[in-house]
Amino acid sequence: MLDLKFIRSNPDTVKLAARNKGEKVDIDKILELDKKRRDIIGEVEKLKSERNVATAEIARLKKEGKDASGLIAEMKKLSDRISGLDDELRETETEINEKLLWVPNIPHESVPVGKTDDDNVEIRKWGELKSFDFKVRPHWEIGEMIGGLDIPHGAGVSGSGFYFLAGPLAGLERALINFMLDLHTREHGYSEACIPYLVGESAMRGTGQIPKLKEDMYQIEGDGLYLIPTAEVSLTNINAGEILPPGSLPKKICAFSPCFRREAGSYGKETRGIVRVHQFHKVEMVKIVEPETSYNELESLLENAERVLQSLDLPYRVRVLCTGDLSFAAAKCYDIEVYAPGMDSWLEVSSCSNFEDFQARRMNLRYRPDKGAKPIFPHTLNGSGVALPRTVAAILENCQTKDGQVVIPETLRPYMGGMDRIGK
Repeated sequence: MLDLKFIRSNPDTVKLAARNKGEKVDIDKILELDKKRRDIIGEVEKLKSERNVATAEIARLKKEGKDASGLIAEMKKLSDRISGLDDELRETETEINEKLLWVPNIPHESVPVGKTDDDNVEIRKWGELKSFDFKVRPHWEIGEMIGGLDIPHGAGVSGSGFYFLAGPLAGLERALINFMLDLHTREHGYSEACIPYLVGESAMRGTGQIPKLKEDMYQIEGDGLYLIPTAEVSLTNINAGEILPPGSLPKKICAFSPCFRREAGSYGKETRGIVRVHQFHKVEMVKIVEPETSYNELESLLENAERVLQSLDLPYRVRVLCTGDLSFAAAKCYDIEVYAPGMDSWLEVSSCSNFEDFQARRMNLRYRPDKGAKPIFPHTLNGSGVALPRTVAAILENCQTKDGQVVIPETLRPYMGGMDRIGK
């Protein structure tokens, strides 16, 4: 959430940012309501001052045994007017706060202005694209050949966008999860958390999924709970509404979780295989940091996610997202995309984002820099470290053999009892 004072002082900046993000929001209406709110506050303060004077005068008249009924009647009218204005003020503030929830974050000055994926800027590539002396298969074919990927039965049980993993391929995904958690906790300094997979509406609002992305979320009717679309929601909201003490930042947490997304409006896009599904697993990294360090922390977050793919020897590229492809809540975001030769496509497996104080304001998360200092809003960041099943798809396609087997990356073999390949 943006600071209302900032919007009031910089309306053109906020309007341009929303336009560049492709968001439609009526900033003038918010400013109109803000003026109304301040006018009401001014009138209420004036009336309360008049009431205080009247109260003192009534007390004096009564002490002197004089008639104060006329003044009492006038004071009652004042009190009724104040009560009415207080109600109007509450309604106005509620309307302002509801509209502020739809105002997107402002892109950082380093973010390229653009409208679509084509305007995202590649900043580096890592690894060599592998060459094959046979026709490479897409992951859904190789997965079926090794008896580990079962899309038809997933669809039969739950509908399209669901699947089963079986045998060693299920073990490969579990190995990936354990490897990533070990890497981030033992080498990158994150503290591991086991989190709730169901959260309340306030948590979803805090990280920016609601109201903007509500149609993409799975809601539990009657309970006021949502299935998380990412562990970011639970992790970032751990200290919502609190004031963190001096010396407690940076806070670095990671967690494994299933993720649930309806992907409303995405039908017909990337529907083959398991690259766009409604339920998937992911290891997520979250940072809560002091504002002046957040962009350095973003770079190290990106390096942490890249390390996963480097350890797996999977070629990838890093792109900085343009304004039009940037999420509603992010100020800057890097996407990491792994190459899948069977699909001849780059698959996004991680987004590393800095939200600055946008999420912290929404969840009223504050930090006291020094003892006795005024609390400030910290900056929040998150990044996939990394997401499955696209990483599984990339391993199947990059590590397949001519005879229809899959060579397991060396990094994962200790997590799979020394197994070096999967095949019938």
